[in-house]
Amino acid sequence: MTMNTSYRIEDGTGVAALSVALPSLAMELSELAALRGVDPAKYAVGLGCRRMALCAPDESAVTLGVRAARGALEQWGGDLERIGMIVVGTETALDMSRPLSAFVAQELGLEGRVRSYEVKHACYAGTLALRQALEWRWSGSSRGKAALVVAADQALYAPSHPGEPTQGAAAVAMVVDDARIFAVDRASYAWSRPAFDFWRPVGAAYPEVDGPLSLDCYRAASASTFVQWHEDAESPFHLDEAEAFAFHTPFPRMVEKGFVHACEAVGRGADASALFERLVAPALAWNREVGNCYTASAWVALACALAGTGATRAGVFSYGSGAGAELLTLERRGQSAPWRDDVERQLATRELIDGASYAELRRVR
Repeated sequence: MTMNTSYRIEDGTGVAALSVALPSLAMELSELAALRGVDPAKYAVGLGCRRMALCAPDESAVTLGVRAARGALEQWGGDLERIGMIVVGTETALDMSRPLSAFVAQELGLEGRVRSYEVKHACYAGTLALRQALEWRWSGSSRGKAALVVAADQALYAPSHPGEPTQGAAAVAMVVDDARIFAVDRASYAWSRPAFDFWRPVGAAYPEVDGPLSLDCYRAASASTFVQWHEDAESPFHLDEAEAFAFHTPFPRMVEKGFVHACEAVGRGADASALFERLVAPALAWNREVGNCYTASAWVALACALAGTGATRAGVFSYGSGAGAELLTLERRGQSAPWRDDVERQLATRELIDGASYAELRRVR
């Protein structure tokens, strides 16, 4: 039986509103380089990073998630009673039992006839949350209600850890309802491999990272998902028809390596660099300013791509350590990007702190 591809992506369900919340502090990585006594080029060129977003003492994954959710709900404009699901993807959990969604819902006054839960799978959790909300709508189980999806995280590593220059924080919230912003293909391309490439034991203050293994898993995931997409004859579009691509961004140079490897896996190694500059590089502008924000990372990149380009057909590659990944394809609805000015305002009004202030902030935490 042949699937109707237009049915896969062009039904009425999708993302109706999108909002991004950034913390109030940031630091130039040149300041961190001076503090740690390393060559600034190691961060700027070797990693492709510029700044890292930092939470002030009164900010957290919850406060960021609440701000993003309020922005998305305001943009959506619907009755809060129509929200039948709130799901939060995070790896910055506050409690081993109580879901982060409960903390967010409490601030929003969202209670009653609503499904509320948290998803955990490292940086992949936000994408899983979105897929579950979409599938809830597609299945008919929502009975016409909308879902609020939040991806919120703060990435912190032990001082002087190799991951320190990739730190960041952000939240992205989306309302799943009518596809005013974009519609997502019902088919997606998943990959998993049990691995300890990045993990944080219960009670540990900071994560553990096996850098080489993580890069290997990321490359394997990007290659597998691209091959699956390439082989899907019923996909609404393929690589040549794509106009933008958002990747989970631990740091920009890792994205470039993963994308080139994926292109090589589908026989496009010769023009992989040119494809990267056209499809992926424009989506990294905000990620370079905020650092790795875990579950929000791929969706910050997509928000940036849609805000900065006229792209209609886009892909999202989401990766989470442990390890799992998924590639989604989507089509934009209209050309508006109501979150653009708000994100640019947040970036422009952040307080840039120096190395001494950063050291004190870490000491207080």
